[in-house]
Amino acid sequence: MPFTKRLIVALVLLTATAAFAAPTGTAQPASSSPTACANRETPPPPVDTSEQPKPGVKAPAALEVPESPVGGDRLGECGLILPPNSQQLPNNITAGSWILADMDSGAVLAAYDPHGRQRPASVIKVLLAMVVAKELRGDTVATATAEDLEQECTCVGLRDGGQYTVRQLLQALMLSSGNDVAHTLARQLGGVPNALRKMNALAKELGALDTRAVTPSGLDGPGTSTSAYDVALIFRGAMKYPEFAEAIKLQQAQFPGRNGGTITLNNDNRLLAGYEGALGGKTGFTDDAQHTYVGGAERNGRRLVVALLRSSATPRVTDQAAKLLDYGFTMPPGGIGQLVTGAPQPKQKVVTTQPPNAEDATSTDDNKSERAAPSAFGNVGGPITAVAGIGLLFGLFMYIRNKRAKKARARRQAAQAAATQTTQAPQGA
Repeated sequence: MPFTKRLIVALVLLTATAAFAAPTGTAQPASSSPTACANRETPPPPVDTSEQPKPGVKAPAALEVPESPVGGDRLGECGLILPPNSQQLPNNITAGSWILADMDSGAVLAAYDPHGRQRPASVIKVLLAMVVAKELRGDTVATATAEDLEQECTCVGLRDGGQYTVRQLLQALMLSSGNDVAHTLARQLGGVPNALRKMNALAKELGALDTRAVTPSGLDGPGTSTSAYDVALIFRGAMKYPEFAEAIKLQQAQFPGRNGGTITLNNDNRLLAGYEGALGGKTGFTDDAQHTYVGGAERNGRRLVVALLRSSATPRVTDQAAKLLDYGFTMPPGGIGQLVTGAPQPKQKVVTTQPPNAEDATSTDDNKSERAAPSAFGNVGGPITAVAGIGLLFGLFMYIRNKRAKKARARRQAAQAAATQTTQAPQGA
């Protein structure tokens, strides 16, 4: 084969190889988050206007869904999740999302859509109480203001200018779920915006990544979110603070009255007096959240936590909680997942130090991925390479064609010159 033809064939093969081998972008791993779960990203649609943003204010975007479900892969399922060979679940559990776990080991025993995003209602006060127990002294004195008294009730009945200790306010928050008390405690934490920042930072620190508090009391607002998993996780963390554990177990507490003297606050948690081994709990309700509950109980040295969200009015959410706790105390240790002890940490990249000229022999997968990453052309690198190769081939073809044409003209001119010399030569005698 002539040299020029061999060169053209080689260039064609080179161009085709470059076009097909050119990188087209970094491949993204397939998401492990289930897509069929109705409330994977946001709670169900609201039924009233409480979550409409104020004029000119944009509603916050939905919280990011973790790539892997916090606490274990099975907890990403959105139906009923039980260990193998479990007994039949009790009847009439109507909550849209719930979880049952061992409070000490953190083992999740059973669940239903545990990471489904719902609204917390007043169970978010457990998160506020945890921040208060963490940052404020119990004997610190707080003075109530008119703004505290203007909160949408349930209210304890604070007095404008009245003075209360943080311990008294914490007890009133847990027993009577006072929204006026929640606002007062939020001001003690530096104001409502600062209190919410602290609440959400603590939730993230715990690993409660489905949770965003938008009010200190649990009243609905734009962007509100939590999950049964997160509520149980937060309650478990709060129970480590003696001030919280003592307050939530009180059946009654004396509190300064609005008109002088004292009033008796009764705990609104029906399980506290009626369930064997009850450690305390918190109820909640709004039109959008429906009935919510989180609480714990202890029997034979074993402590369980249960959380239920978006429950119907009948049967009572506390009755459903009692059935789940009874069920949990019959279950063996172990389970389907874990209440984590802190937020999952991002995986660290390992960079291998390599000697010169040894890269190809000792490259890690990460380094190989970096070498294979797309160039500045991004996803159009392949087509550009192909077009450039075709242009090169066309240019080479025209060069060879022109060169051959010049040689042909030169041969024709030489032949014509020779013929002319022959006709002009003298004839012989």
